[in-house]
Amino acid sequence: MAVNSYVTEGFPRMTKVLLLLGLLMTSLHLTDAQIGVCYGTLGDNLPPPEEVVELYSQNNIQRMRLYNPNPAVLQALGSAGSNIQLMLGVPNDALQNIAASQGNANKWVETYVTNYTKVKFRYIAVGNEVSLSSSLAQFLLPAVKNINNAISAAGLDNQIKVSTAIETGVLGTSYPPSAGSFQSEARSFLDPIISFLAENGAPLLVNIYPYFSYSANSRDISLDYALFTANKVMVQDGQLGYRNLFDSIVDAIYSALEEAGGDSLDIVVSESGWPSAGGTGATLDNARIYNTNLIQHVKGGTPKRPAKAIETYVFAMFDENNKSPELEKHWGLFLPNKQSKYPLLCRIPTATQIVFSIE
Repeated sequence: MAVNSYVTEGFPRMTKVLLLLGLLMTSLHLTDAQIGVCYGTLGDNLPPPEEVVELYSQNNIQRMRLYNPNPAVLQALGSAGSNIQLMLGVPNDALQNIAASQGNANKWVETYVTNYTKVKFRYIAVGNEVSLSSSLAQFLLPAVKNINNAISAAGLDNQIKVSTAIETGVLGTSYPPSAGSFQSEARSFLDPIISFLAENGAPLLVNIYPYFSYSANSRDISLDYALFTANKVMVQDGQLGYRNLFDSIVDAIYSALEEAGGDSLDIVVSESGWPSAGGTGATLDNARIYNTNLIQHVKGGTPKRPAKAIETYVFAMFDENNKSPELEKHWGLFLPNKQSKYPLLCRIPTATQIVFSIE
């Protein structure tokens, strides 16, 4: 997670609850929106992996992002017979080694992917928010290519897509969304990655945090706009109207991709969430509002790409007490004791579920 540089610009009251034939329980099962949850492990009080996998299953969370190849977690996913699909990370500190030779990449894939035949791998995320100015930047694309070659050699290229996760600070222009473009100095770094992803039919993974934009500029960005609760268009961009900051950021990235020759790419939101303590606007209620609305919202696409569900991974499963600063400790949907911090009413309404009328 990075405090990104994207800066532009009361929870709605539930007024009616119509019980049709059944009661909607708290659940993250939202097939149309393709929702997952990020499983961070930087805490000394977290439940063991087998209990975490069970918690995912109990709450119908069907996708997981794991930041490093933790054998205990991989073993738990394989042993549980779960249907959880996994985005597995290659950590930044492994990039240089994997970029150094195809053999190193082959060994990594053998050790952490093909050895776990019962795990349902979906993506390999090679690197997370690797900065253009980082010494690791030179190793990112070679590592992506080597991992992709290893996945192909294992006959898994139709099942597993290889990509990398970026943060929105690489945008040079973000407002209005139609003018979105990457920083000029980032183009030499990003353009080859974008071309590679397009050639291989893989999405670009993007960590998107309206929270950081709001907390950095709460004078110009309204809380309603950041929490999906604005009741009117807040940004008019030609024929497209924006009621929330999330859509504005996503569409700015799509515009930047188009300018960089990546108009065929899909975006997977590899992280998004809201903290419940530790910073400006970081409250339990705001976290509940944002995450609940995010889960509902992404099934419908953005103004630029409407009616196209956005695969999204909520950050994060648990509060993680070994992170710093204080703000970083409070992003979990669950406490380490596996108790939900707040209810998430997010199953797609059907004729047998509750329908909410919100004003």
